[in-house]
Parts: sequence; C-alpha cells; structure tokens
Amino acid sequence: MTGELFPRERSEPAPGAVLVPDWLGAREQLDLVAACRDWARPPAGMRTVTLPTGGVMSVRTVCLGWHWYPYGYARTVVDGDGAPVKAFPPELGELAHRALTAAYGSTGLERIAGAPDYRPDIAVVNHYPHGAKMGLHRDREERVDAPVVSLSLGDSCVFRLGNTETRTRPWTDLELRSGDLLVFGGRSRFAYHGVVRTHPDTADPALGLVGRLNITVRQSGLA
Repeated sequence: MTGELFPRERSEPAPGAVLVPDWLGAREQLDLVAACRDWARPPAGMRTVTLPTGGVMSVRTVCLGWHWYPYGYARTVVDGDGAPVKAFPPELGELAHRALTAAYGSTGLERIAGAPDYRPDIAVVNHYPHGAKMGLHRDREERVDAPVVSLSLGDSCVFRLGNTETRTRPWTDLELRSGDLLVFGGRSRFAYHGVVRTHPDTADPALGLVGRLNITVRQSGLA
C-alpha cells in the first residue's frame, strides 16, 4: 500500500523503456526478498566488487546463471571465492517473460529486438545499503540486444536513465519504489543508467529489508 489517492501510472520515459509501478504484489515481494537471502549465502554468495581502477562499488552483488565481473561473465566467481555460480532459477525466467508482456503488450513484443525469442539466463542481484549508489554505466557484456528486466524491492531510489552515447545529458530521473518494474530494450537497451541515491527507511517494514534490492534479469547470448 502506498497511501496515495491515485495509483501511479505506467510510463515510457524513453523509446523502448517502460516503467510499470507497483507491478509486484506484496506476496511476490516477500518471496523475492526471501529468495535473495538464500542466493546471497556462500558459496558463490554476495560479494563486494572491486573495479579495475581500484574503486570499490558501494553495492554488494550476487549473480545467478552467469557470474558478472568487470567487465565480463564467467561460470565461477572469478573475483571471489572461485565457486561455481548458482543456477539461474526457472521461476525468474517465467517472471521476466511476464514482465516483458506487461511492459510491451503481447503484440508490442514483436517490435522490440530480442523480445519475441527472449531466453533469459542471468540474474544480477544488487543490494544497496543506506548511502549506496551506482554510477552511470551500460550493460554491454551480453552478446545479444534482448531487453533487461529490472525489479525493485525495499527502499525507493532515484534511477537515472541516460542516453546511448555519453554519460552526460540528456537523461531522465525516475523514482523507483518497491514492487516497480522497469524494462529497457529497443533503442534504450544500451543506454547509460545508474542509481543517483536511495531514500533510507522508505521500505515497507513488513519486508524485513534494510536498504534496497534490485534484481536485473538478462539474456547473455553466451553458449
């Protein structure tokens, strides 16, 4: 429950990008938070990522299906404990297929590159503790241009959706709340994007979650 008089409306902040507010119900959110806790446990659990520049990301990350590291994918946690990456859960694949239909409609899928034969096989789960953020970047380690499905849980955040050429303007700032679905594909698939800030203690206490969780589901195009 948001306590708002009118529901927030679906929007298209950029070509191929669709925001569907409150897409996940309360039960689905609780189930996903519980699943994230299981995925975060070692081996191949949640870890802090160090960039090639020596910088340390303020989010903590766990991967499913393929392990993301800067800037590639592997079958083991090459920048952590070396364990095999956890399997990609079929239920996340089913959820991502539902998400594409919710975003584009059953007929609109045909107009989005990679959507008609979408085969997701990666999930990257990021935990944002209070004060964490993520700089503008592009998800370009995948070998296909299938859409990215992004699910928000916990604290609200300011998500910045930029352009495909540079990290500078133009960009659009969106508020993402717990339960929101954001899909970016088509012309926005390789847009720069990031999280400017989170809003601490805005999550529903019933979630039992401190900070923000973001689950992104992708298709790798890898063998």
